[in-house]
Amino acid sequence: MSRDSKFLSLVLRHAPEELDLKLDSQGWVLIDDLLRQMRRHGRRLSKEKLTEIVETNDKQRFTLSPDGRKIRAAQGHSVNVDLGLPTIEPPKFLYHGTAGANLDSIFADGLHSGRRRQVHLSLSPITAKQVGTRHGRPVVLRVEAGCMHRDGFAFQRADNGVWLTDQVPSKYLGFGIQD
Repeated sequence: MSRDSKFLSLVLRHAPEELDLKLDSQGWVLIDDLLRQMRRHGRRLSKEKLTEIVETNDKQRFTLSPDGRKIRAAQGHSVNVDLGLPTIEPPKFLYHGTAGANLDSIFADGLHSGRRRQVHLSLSPITAKQVGTRHGRPVVLRVEAGCMHRDGFAFQRADNGVWLTDQVPSKYLGFGIQD
């Protein structure tokens, strides 16, 4: 990930105050305001380069508004935003990548959002494993998302395909892949 992309993630997910910006209630900021504030803080970025970052980011971390005037992080916020995503029925299983060192805590207390607003889940165990490698030796957990949904837990899918829920109690967790 480029320096500019990392900085955009910081500003749009965690610290808009770094650029004296305010995100709206759904996490959007006007692109012109973002670029102007970046220049004021010594970080030059053109609209074309910003569009390239959005289009080529391997994790599709950013979303442009349909009119192309606003940008936001697709998910992963620690600041208080409501992405306005509809609650939808998840697939039977979703996956979560973590480090083996976290397993005792996870199986005791379930998955919690930590510093982020929601727990992030993957449709693919391969993607979950890639996420888990950032935290140490990866372990892929299977989440019984269909059962959770039937039991009243809400799920949303972010613009980049990441599944979101507020928590995953440990009774819905298992290891690896199951048909």
